[in-house]
Amino acid sequence: MTAAAAFFYLFSAITVASGFMVIASRNPVTSVLFLILAFVNAAGLFMLMGAEFLAMILIVVYVGAVAVLFLFVVMMLDVDFAELRQGFQDYLPVGGLIGAVFLVELLLVVGSWAIDPGLVHGPLANAPGGETVTNTQALGLVLYTNYFFLFQVAGLILLVAMIGAIVLTLRERPGVKRQDISVQNARTQAMAVEVRQVPSRQGVEV
Repeated sequence: MTAAAAFFYLFSAITVASGFMVIASRNPVTSVLFLILAFVNAAGLFMLMGAEFLAMILIVVYVGAVAVLFLFVVMMLDVDFAELRQGFQDYLPVGGLIGAVFLVELLLVVGSWAIDPGLVHGPLANAPGGETVTNTQALGLVLYTNYFFLFQVAGLILLVAMIGAIVLTLRERPGVKRQDISVQNARTQAMAVEVRQVPSRQGVEV
């Protein structure tokens, strides 16, 4: 057995076991930690496939942002999961039916799946300009040449969605002091500083 095959079986086994523990753990914090472990091992599998860009995206975006955000939300909200599990048996038949449908679909996909020999020995796509570059460089050249406009449009859509989410969650609460930027910028020295002559051994009356 080669080193690549050994690492493949190691990463695959840990990924499958971590994925099972995500849904089997009773503690939601433990589930998120197993999810992070599954993401890290999936990144190792991407590295074995030569897709280093996807591996780094999986670590930076999913582990560094999404999974950690899940962990912080679960820990800060302190949700009573025992109360949420009440009535679980009422939805068990419907959940079992949906799970059975998914299982049949997975079995059909696995049973009819086959590798095309022409794809394995087929030539790789060249980067724009015909130069020989790495996987990450080729992806960057394609994104910022052929799909530059669509890439920028996708960024604008995500920006608008982020601003909309902030506006929807921004609520005015009475009794909370807020900063007015225009008033602060319009302040002069006379408004900000007041010089008083304080007599000896006497306080300042406000």
